[in-house]
Amino acid sequence: MATAADYNLGPNAFPRGWFIVAESKELDAGPMAVRFFGQDLALYRGESGKPILLDAYCAHMGTHLTASTSAMIVKNGEQIEGDSIRCPYHGWRYSPEGDVDDIPYSEGPYPKSASIRSYPVVDNMGCVMAWYDPDGREPDYQAPFLKQWDDPQWVRWELDHLGELDIHPQEIIDNMADARHLGPTHGAPCEYFENEFKDEVYIQRQGGEMQLYDTYLYTTTWYTGPGILLSKQVFGEAVMFELIANTPVDDGKVKCWHAVLYCGAGNTAGEEDRVAARQFQANALEAFAADFNVWKFKRPALKIMQLKTDGPFRTGRKWYSQFFATPEDAASIRAELNGTHYTENLATPEQAGHAIDSGLPF
Repeated sequence: MATAADYNLGPNAFPRGWFIVAESKELDAGPMAVRFFGQDLALYRGESGKPILLDAYCAHMGTHLTASTSAMIVKNGEQIEGDSIRCPYHGWRYSPEGDVDDIPYSEGPYPKSASIRSYPVVDNMGCVMAWYDPDGREPDYQAPFLKQWDDPQWVRWELDHLGELDIHPQEIIDNMADARHLGPTHGAPCEYFENEFKDEVYIQRQGGEMQLYDTYLYTTTWYTGPGILLSKQVFGEAVMFELIANTPVDDGKVKCWHAVLYCGAGNTAGEEDRVAARQFQANALEAFAADFNVWKFKRPALKIMQLKTDGPFRTGRKWYSQFFATPEDAASIRAELNGTHYTENLATPEQAGHAIDSGLPF
């Protein structure tokens, strides 16, 4: 298992950005104990409906705030008060900002040293997305959102939970530059291909005949930051958006999710559209599973044997490195990379006449 240091990504072990930490509906069952970014975390939904993510352990005696199911305060449904949460051991109450705002057996003042870290969180497209910055800075870009999510013509996704994989996310993001795996891995050799960088956004445009769908497939795919991929896909009369998300669990281990947002035939999606959406998501997952299986059994590619006719792997890796760097260094990386990059011996979207960027949020 390779780490961020092995890929020379430092100085931080984990990247800065927005990441999925749960499916929204998971919080309907109550608070969750989760682990991401090498840390144990407490995730819950306040009475206002807002999801809240805190460091897991109460400063008083080190109790995990959301792991207990046997404490009476949990069994009695008394742990959540407003948007605050009580520790299941002694009832110390933490605000959404991570400060102790009540101790049942003390009138206060409450120790500032008992505060724990709170993370920016949004409930977005059926996902709980959290902002992580190893240095505690506030978000410097917005979580990705598709306006089609609120359009009744589109069938909303439910996430495929793919579990954890012992691989560094660098290997996953390499796919964005990897024009030449599309034929052998997916049965979809591309006829055109290009990459574009726009600050925190990494874009791939490609198209070709796809064996799985038995039709020509056009895609515009983009990462918004290091953890959330969205892909507009057009084949025949069908249009969908695919979601692939990776979130670091530990340095060299990720948790992954997958889903499809599908455009129905009429102004409002009906049951036939929902059936079709489930099938398209299953097909898309089958295609993605080919990558997942390769990643599971490969060794780390700490140094890629780059050919001129490969995609721009090194450029893509440098783009990814900005999320491990200071904001000042990230700005210089963006200034160097922003623009379009081509792959030798492959046509551009304009040459192929198949650009499908209309209506995309970048």
